[in-house]
Amino acid sequence: MHDILINYCTQFVSLTEMDQELIRTSFHPLALKRKEFLLSEGKACDFIAFVYSGIIRHYHIKDGNEITCDITLAPSFITDFKSFTRKVPSAYNFQVLKDARLLVISKEDLLLLYQRSKALETLGRLMAEQVAQRTIDIAMSLASDTPKERIANLLLQRPELFQQVPQRYLATLVGISPESLSRINARELRKP
Repeated sequence: MHDILINYCTQFVSLTEMDQELIRTSFHPLALKRKEFLLSEGKACDFIAFVYSGIIRHYHIKDGNEITCDITLAPSFITDFKSFTRKVPSAYNFQVLKDARLLVISKEDLLLLYQRSKALETLGRLMAEQVAQRTIDIAMSLASDTPKERIANLLLQRPELFQQVPQRYLATLVGISPESLSRINARELRKP
């Protein structure tokens, strides 16, 4: 399981044997079943997790409705960046949609890891930059794209979501009702 994380990390940075050993000793396994929560709204997020199998939905509740903000598919890191960095309660719920296996590191252990490895500190910066860019991309899309364009972009960039995630979650992810998503079918999206 740690080898999956190590292989993922080597896509971004070169890791020494010591770096690899730090990963093996700092990240701890966690298995969650469908419908279980990795994080609940109101709790502080004091961890980063690497999802190496499964699917996790990020959502918050507004006016009694669940609004999907993102969906994490393996392999990928997951955290509530604001809660993690500022030590504030999370506004999100991370709920497992498909049984998940993760490797988890606490904030305290992550900071120690950064002190001991320049490569892993660089990796942390690169991952933070990816989170920031993804947040900007989502905000720009919600502000300027039509619902049809948002769905088309999601289909182009993350087609696996349409096979693995219930339509009601995809609808709120792109900012529309499930009924509206049903009206916009795949054939329409592929028209020039």
